[in-house]
Amino acid sequence: MNRREFNLFMGAAAAMPAALSTPVIAATDTSWSVIADITESCSCEIPCPCNFGRPTDLRCEGSRLIQIDSGNIDGLDLAGIAFVVSFEMGKWAKIYLEESLSDAQVEAFNKVLPTAFKGFKKLMQSMERAPIAVERTADKVRFSVPESTVEIAVMRGLDGQPITIDNLPSPVLRNYTQYESLVHRHQSSNAEFSYIGTNGFTSKMITNG
Repeated sequence: MNRREFNLFMGAAAAMPAALSTPVIAATDTSWSVIADITESCSCEIPCPCNFGRPTDLRCEGSRLIQIDSGNIDGLDLAGIAFVVSFEMGKWAKIYLEESLSDAQVEAFNKVLPTAFKGFKKLMQSMERAPIAVERTADKVRFSVPESTVEIAVMRGLDGQPITIDNLPSPVLRNYTQYESLVHRHQSSNAEFSYIGTNGFTSKMITNG
């Protein structure tokens, strides 16, 4: 699986923006919608070619924070669900689900995982409850779970404004802002990696199915 396929799996490739389309009922008769904030760093150079639909054959390791602002699946509320996925593209994924979530939120997450996030589900080697720490400023975002830490700094362009990119080919990559990694490390039984100066971004995921 190349990075473009990975992104499409993660963002439910066939879905359209929730505000612009009528939700399509999946073959499983399960309907869902998700609006979420995405923060990620990976081992690709800046800019990551995969986010532009140009997949790379190079090894890609990363960690992604997903914070669901609103959404539902079969009447179950997804708002407030947060999780981190650390991964090697096409090889494995580890999911860290915020430990403070209620039983109802965990039930909703388990139901939406194989639909809205089926790429992660396909590669998942483990899922565990864990504390997720998140810090945001105008210039940086930092998030961590016990086995992964990411800190990224916004990249600025003309007139000192953040570099933003529109119309990338994935519903995961709306309102894309370019960042650079200051810290990007992971250590677990799956892998150990550490990067500085590699690709980072924030974006909005708007999709349904």
